Amino acid sequence: MSVLVVTGTCTGVGKTVVCAALAAVAAARGVSVAVVKPGQTGVTGGEPGDLDEVRRLAGIDDLHELARFPDPLSPAAAARRAGAPPVRLADAADRVRALSAPENAGTGPRLVLVEGAGGLLVRYDDEGATIADLARGLDAAVVVVTRPGLGTLNHTALTLEAMAHRGVQLAGVVIGAWPDDPDLAMRSNIRDLETIAARPLSGALPAGAGALDPAEFLVAAHRGLAPSFGGAFDAAAFRDGYGLDKE
Repeated sequence: MSVLVVTGTCTGVGKTVVCAALAAVAAARGVSVAVVKPGQTGVTGGEPGDLDEVRRLAGIDDLHELARFPDPLSPAAAARRAGAPPVRLADAADRVRALSAPENAGTGPRLVLVEGAGGLLVRYDDEGATIADLARGLDAAVVVVTRPGLGTLNHTALTLEAMAHRGVQLAGVVIGAWPDDPDLAMRSNIRDLETIAARPLSGALPAGAGALDPAEFLVAAHRGLAPSFGGAFDAAAFRDGYGLDKE
């Protein structure tokens, strides 16, 4: 049994697509997968949220949204606006532990994915609890999803520094949406992202992957995630294919 927390360097970087990719690849290998969203913001009760996207792309039904708020704000701010209690990450941790317990794994391995809201240090309550606190409390490694373009080096470095300061383990850095025609900054950033992370990239999902049908998405997910996540992504080949050394 294992737990992975998925966070991003900012909002809109592709966390949900990467979470769905992790789920799809694991499920295709026969792993039992559950996905937890501690706090969903920006959608009303009848609207589809991030977990609905995971269900559509990965075919996963063991989904757990623990709180929902209509305003597109941080979970703490959205809860205040709604006049609702904030997300209690201690309760979220209890739910994740229960889902990852051996008795819930059936006869095979079990993976619980936890998708955060926004970036690593987005607040879930007025006391300042963050997804980093949840990861540390669960002793779970974190997948950091980042953009490929200009500005990503600073955002990624700050995220990884904050994780290291809090004793949170890095599972890998994944580019959430890699375009067909990357610009100069994107190609240059490959090597620098690996330098910042002190390891090869753990994946790069193609831009537009969220619009694929489930079968196509599984192929893209397998190609776009590293072997450590069950995929076939070759970081060295990706770097050599898109890097600047040949120019």
